Amino acid sequence: MNHFELRGGELHCEDVNLARIADEVGTPVYVYSSATLERHYTVLRDSLVGAGLKDPLIAFAVKANSNVAVLRTLGRLGAGADVVSEGEIRRALAAGIPGERIVFSGVGKTEAEIAFALEVDVAEINVESEPELHLVNTVAQRLGKRARAAIRVNPDVEAGGHAKIATGKAENKFGVSFAEAERLYANASNMAGVTPVGVACHIGSQITDLAPMEAAFRKMRGLVERLRAEGLSVERLDLGGGLGVPYFNQPEPPSPADYAQMIGRALQGLDVQLAFEPGRMIAANAGVLLARVLHVNRRPEGRNFLVLDAAMNDLLRPAMYDAYHDIRPLRPRDGAPETYDVVGPVCETGDTFTRDRQLPPLEAGDLIAFMSAGAYGAAMSSEYNSRLLAPEVLVRGADFAVVRPRPTYQDMLDREQPAPWL
Repeated sequence: MNHFELRGGELHCEDVNLARIADEVGTPVYVYSSATLERHYTVLRDSLVGAGLKDPLIAFAVKANSNVAVLRTLGRLGAGADVVSEGEIRRALAAGIPGERIVFSGVGKTEAEIAFALEVDVAEINVESEPELHLVNTVAQRLGKRARAAIRVNPDVEAGGHAKIATGKAENKFGVSFAEAERLYANASNMAGVTPVGVACHIGSQITDLAPMEAAFRKMRGLVERLRAEGLSVERLDLGGGLGVPYFNQPEPPSPADYAQMIGRALQGLDVQLAFEPGRMIAANAGVLLARVLHVNRRPEGRNFLVLDAAMNDLLRPAMYDAYHDIRPLRPRDGAPETYDVVGPVCETGDTFTRDRQLPPLEAGDLIAFMSAGAYGAAMSSEYNSRLLAPEVLVRGADFAVVRPRPTYQDMLDREQPAPWL
């Protein structure tokens, strides 16, 4: 469920007319619904608890949407943060999420990032290779600390909505094999700077079938049982994220309740704290990208190009993943649908959001919304073609606030300086 709906013929976010935001803030602009963020988090939390799962740590994947206001909205409900850089740790802390609810993942943590994570006392560092385990141990000893570490396992299970977001196969760069995991966990238990607290996995993103998840989770259960049989303590099992969301062109994915019940079956009787790293399932349908039609280029050969003021630098997913986003006019007109190629102004053909899309009739000046843009939208945006970053707006009820303003061109230029000889 999301809180974007037509009222009186105009698209609203909660109780705010989206056209009002477009007029006051300008376009392109990202808009997020507090009510949707809160609902998606609480539905997942309540489903997990309702399935009898012990004290789950739900660490929102900051890479999906790193806006501090979004993180604070979720943090106030008890969410933690799954982070993959020092910058994301700092964003989580700035949002009021304490270190004890932060999980530090990623295959390439630097020495400085590990040190910072230890200084702020994160809940766990997900270790993804043997060299990284030794680096964590070295840094922790130098600081006089013990790092709480989990060994991330690659369960060799294929899943994910696109090859670029599948992470659980042996050929992917993430994690270690089960055999390596057992050896590394035992080694970690003898290290002066490491306390192994658990094991972790994450097999991909936009997964719409629970079967590969269940297969991976049952493998992880077996690993926990083998480690305990060797006399090793395993306090936490991190199951990652990846549950898909509806992008309006796909069948409805499994519900959080179905997901939780599956986990309950797979892990029944296993006394361990569970951690989760959802991102897309919480944020995607909580946000839209608003854009304005610059003009409609009607070609003699019959193609209609709908040229927007938003571009691939604002919303990269279609160019990078061939991703589908539902497109809705903010003030839909009556009339027969027309077929459009929806494009942006960036100087390359890849700046195409969709081809041959049937939409209500549109004209220059009309406003449209890219739906399901709350995850991997603003977080992946750039200033390609020296275009200014789109601002971000958070709505609560009848109120809205700009939570990341649009920079000025001077702001953009001030970040650079000429070399002394220029």
